[in-house]
Amino acid sequence: MRENPPQDLATQPQPSANGGVRKDMEAVAALERDAELMLRVREGDDTSFALLLERHRGPVVHFLYRMVQNQPVSEELAQEVFLRVYRSRATYEPTAKFTTWLFRIATHLALNWIRDGKKERRQESLDEDLLDGMDRQVADRQKTIEQEMVYEVKLREVRQAIQALPEKQRAAVLMHKYQDVEYSQIARTLGCSESAVKSLLFRAYESLRARLAHMA
Repeated sequence: MRENPPQDLATQPQPSANGGVRKDMEAVAALERDAELMLRVREGDDTSFALLLERHRGPVVHFLYRMVQNQPVSEELAQEVFLRVYRSRATYEPTAKFTTWLFRIATHLALNWIRDGKKERRQESLDEDLLDGMDRQVADRQKTIEQEMVYEVKLREVRQAIQALPEKQRAAVLMHKYQDVEYSQIARTLGCSESAVKSLLFRAYESLRARLAHMA
């Protein structure tokens, strides 16, 4: 856990781009809040569990959808994730970030679903940030019909390229890209070393660059 700064420094404005110090402090407070809520759940406080559910359900569903490409399934898997969290409440210990534990469960369930072959794929929209700037090629304020068609084709190709990645590479990319998860957390979630995570991401991004080179 990050130590709090001395009081005289903590109360002074700290120069940083985009309020970096404040964001760091807020992030630490959020992590401590998650652990505190889960400890209360362990003691039988269901209201605290409802707060955790409200806080994290959206990101979990979003992550699961990117893994399985099926909205109803992602909703069902998210329900199972939180059911497992609740069932494990009696043995919970705040030895790791709550979100690391949470996304480890989500990743495990998603990979199992994929491996079971239950792949009903409904193609839906992909967040624009996955394009990594490629959409700027058609970024006129008022797109023509032709530009809109090109844009939709690019979205579809990026989506298909990510879906075609091996399971662990896809999971690593989604956590790294969508959730802004650190290498150490991804490693714990996937049950491998940080160097293995970096290797997974390197191979994944190389595959995506090669497959989408014509869009550059």
